[in-house]
Parts: sequence; structure tokens; C-alpha cells
Amino acid sequence: VANRAEVLDHEDSIWDETIEIDLTAPFILSREIAKCMVKRGYGKIIFIGSMWSVLGGKTVISYTAAKTALAGLTRGLSNELLPKGITVNAIAPGFIETDITKGLRQDTERSNWFTSRIPKGRWGQPSDLAGAAVFLSAPASDYVSGIVLAVDGGFLAN
Repeated sequence: VANRAEVLDHEDSIWDETIEIDLTAPFILSREIAKCMVKRGYGKIIFIGSMWSVLGGKTVISYTAAKTALAGLTRGLSNELLPKGITVNAIAPGFIETDITKGLRQDTERSNWFTSRIPKGRWGQPSDLAGAAVFLSAPASDYVSGIVLAVDGGFLAN
């Protein structure tokens, strides 16, 4: 969830809801599923992060904070769980056409600015994340853990 509000108008309830959904829930779910994975001696945890964890953000301070903390959670869980056979990684989607980015896409000036910085030349589609998800869930990535993989059309490289 990414509730938009300028920081001076950012209600505590917006903060609490965003942190609960975007950070606390992934922690609790991964902790509980990891218990089963430890018994098997193998598992893959993949979080969905955000580019805002690298860039900051405007009018999404609680979302930015939660996704930045999720990147830290990815590294911390990896350190604890990798010796038990569980990899922990995250995918950080770039600017993807979803409900969360609808406001940005409707703001022509900001949307054009973002698009001009994406070497791929377009907003991403949810399907653009599939390859990263398949790789991180496959045995081919058994030696990859603790990373936040940007899937951003080259945005961060530009």
C-alpha cells in the first residue's frame, strides 16, 4: 500500500497502516514460513521492494520508509537463514504500470520526466518482473542471497 500525502499532512494512521502492510506483514509471514523451510533445509523467500528504497520519494514517506526497511530485512534475514539453506532476496520494481503508480502516470509532467530517465523508454509492465521472480525462485540462484534486484528498465543505471 502506498498512501500518498505530503509529510506535513501525513497522518499517523497512514504511517501505521503502511508500515503494518508493507513491512510488518512480510516479516511475520517470512518468519513463519521459514520455520517450515528450516525443517526441509531449503527455501526461497522473495520480497517485493521498491525503487523508492533507493531514491527516496515524494508524498510517499511511509511507503519509502517501509520499503527501505524491507531491503534491510532482506539482508538481515539472509544472514540468519542462508546457513539453514534458505535464500532471501527482494525484487525492486522500477516504474511499473500498477494501481500504486496511477497518480504518477496521470501527472503528465512527472510521468514524462520518469519515462525520459528510463533507458528502456517506457513504464514497466507487471510481467516484466516475471524473469527476476523465476530466477530468484529457481535452483540457479541458490548462491544468490541478500540482494535487492532492481527491475527498472535501466533507470538506476541512467
